[in-house]
Amino acid sequence: MLYIKGKVRNIIFESESGYKVGIFRVKETNDDEVKDFLNKTITFFGYFAELNFEDNYILNGKLVFNDKYGYQYKVDNYEREEIKGESAVIEFLSSPLIKGCGEKTAKSIVDTLGENAINLIKENPTNLLMVKGMTEKKANKIYDSIVKYQSTDDMIVSFKKLGFSINESLTIINKYGDKSLNVFETNPYSLKDIIDFKKIDNAYLKYDNYDVSIREKNCILQTLSYLEMELGDTYFNEEELIDGLKRYFKIILDYDKYINYISELVNEKSIIRNGDMLALTFTNDLEDYISTRLLEINDLDVKAFSIFDTEIIKLQEYNNVNYNKDQLKAIKSSLESRVSIISGGPGTGKTTIVKAIVDLYITLHKLDARRIVTDIALLAPTGRAAKKLSEATSLPASTIHRYLKWNKETNDFGVNEFNPNNHKLIIVDETSMIDTYVFASLLKGLTKNIQIVFVGDANQLPSVGPGMILNDLISSNLFTFTPLTQIYRQSINSYIPILASEIKNKELSDDFTTKKDDYNFLSIPSSLVKGNLKKICQMSIEKGLSDKDIQILAPMYKGECGIDNINIILQDLFNPKDKNKNEVRLGDVIYRENDKVLQLVNDVDKNVFNGDIGYIKQIVTINHPRKKDIFLIDFDGNKVEYTKEDMYNVKHAYAISIHKSQGSEFPHVIIPVVKNYYKMLYNKLIYTAVSRAKKSLVIIGEEQSFKMAVYNDGTTKRKTTLLDKLMNKI
Repeated sequence: MLYIKGKVRNIIFESESGYKVGIFRVKETNDDEVKDFLNKTITFFGYFAELNFEDNYILNGKLVFNDKYGYQYKVDNYEREEIKGESAVIEFLSSPLIKGCGEKTAKSIVDTLGENAINLIKENPTNLLMVKGMTEKKANKIYDSIVKYQSTDDMIVSFKKLGFSINESLTIINKYGDKSLNVFETNPYSLKDIIDFKKIDNAYLKYDNYDVSIREKNCILQTLSYLEMELGDTYFNEEELIDGLKRYFKIILDYDKYINYISELVNEKSIIRNGDMLALTFTNDLEDYISTRLLEINDLDVKAFSIFDTEIIKLQEYNNVNYNKDQLKAIKSSLESRVSIISGGPGTGKTTIVKAIVDLYITLHKLDARRIVTDIALLAPTGRAAKKLSEATSLPASTIHRYLKWNKETNDFGVNEFNPNNHKLIIVDETSMIDTYVFASLLKGLTKNIQIVFVGDANQLPSVGPGMILNDLISSNLFTFTPLTQIYRQSINSYIPILASEIKNKELSDDFTTKKDDYNFLSIPSSLVKGNLKKICQMSIEKGLSDKDIQILAPMYKGECGIDNINIILQDLFNPKDKNKNEVRLGDVIYRENDKVLQLVNDVDKNVFNGDIGYIKQIVTINHPRKKDIFLIDFDGNKVEYTKEDMYNVKHAYAISIHKSQGSEFPHVIIPVVKNYYKMLYNKLIYTAVSRAKKSLVIIGEEQSFKMAVYNDGTTKRKTTLLDKLMNKI
């Protein structure tokens, strides 16, 4: 293991989480690349407990190069060097770390107890009383100093033996202090809010005498949490829970024991039981909060505007548009209601309506440029959806996470019930994508004096997380709701919105394979799909289109026609190997300059979000003293630096999953549909894919597989309690 030994000279920066940047004087190393720094200082960074300038440390890590800061030592692990030899022990005992012990006393202690003095004192402080002239008060001071000095290090060592990283160990210690090990031994699962559950569970199983009942009860709770993410439900029946417990943790309980655990968890207020229904109290409380909060907002009065009809006529003339009856209703009801909902498929004019609502709100409330920004907030779940919203209204738009000032380390929001924003009108697009947790967090971050317009498509895929917010709100009939059904074709033979409507209604017309102005169905066997997909893209390139215009959407990553395989052939087509382009292999994947890539997770610090698509503009390889690759990725003008580690949050985006395409539109969409996708061929999925196409749509594959998708409901309707809670409160 590579290391450097020496002393900390200065701390430049430190965070509450234990992340530190400092200056280290290198006395020894076994890393040839660091030997130039022997007897010199180097900047280091990593996660640490308290660091003392008097101590010698061993830092394990590697030398890295930063364009801005130069060479630095990235620390993965560290330990305080053991104090050996009489002179080192005397130096330590007489240092400012140890209270009540000068050099003379330190020498007397070592003369009496030897070079093992520190361990002897830790084992029994009365050993100090063997030293001539030592008082009990002085001995206690010395003992307390030594224990305090080594307690954090000892805890880190203990946690590392259990399989926790330094960062994880410090996260625990920063929260629980001296009680950290006791907390873990008493109930390790109380750490699950800050440490991954599986990591805790694996560590606890290393204990010979771990409490089986504590583990099994906590695994029941975690199973409910996992089921929420797997199924999207907010409550479950006993059969689902028992099956999940077996699948996730290989735990099989006899029924009496299971019932006892459930009763205990109910009494502890960890779960809610209503007949056969079981739910996490946390999630149940969120649904309860959402229902209460929305009804409170909805009951508030709204100022009526006598000039509305006049102004909307002016707006139609100004924008050279005639709103249909449903659109007029949606615009007016949104401005005259506290909570309103607009739902419609592609081509029904949702974007047109949102612009009209914003423009009329500004006019009716006589907002100047400053108040437009302070009074109106436009939000969406993804970066691309927010950008689309901004382009439609010519106003700033934000992701919900950014608006609420999400902290990715703590998974908390800086904007909350204690620190709400003060906007007066909130328009939330792509509401179908929002789960229960994010939706409740959004409501907590708003004042009561608010008007909210929820826009979306109730027929799209539901949120990845638990809940079915948009559908439940619509089903309640408690809020102003305008469904948009009239489709505006782009041309006489435009078929994309028509096809989407037919899929939604499961009424596929007989001529769905007939070529239209904006649509083509290429009926071919599965074995030929991948090759023909490449031919279609080649023809598109010859017509002047690029990968910025074309998006392939597929249901699955694996398999012959899976996303991963498609990306390989399309990378060679759209961005072939070139001696003038730098490229780097990461595992089985080659990334090269000009590659189209997809962000997989939210990263507020970089201002990039799950589903954002960008391009690798530059790959810089630094070869001295150690090879390092830096990727510069451009997300619609937001240029972000990525390291190799960051690239694991990125995938090629010539083909992307249908789930990741939600909240986005693409000029030209190609959808492969083959029988090998059968697990993922269902109505909402294929509807979502088709509705992403803006100018043209090509479906390639088997007619029978496509029909199966259209007429297959797929998963059953999600189970939630939000609708019941809304109805029970009126």
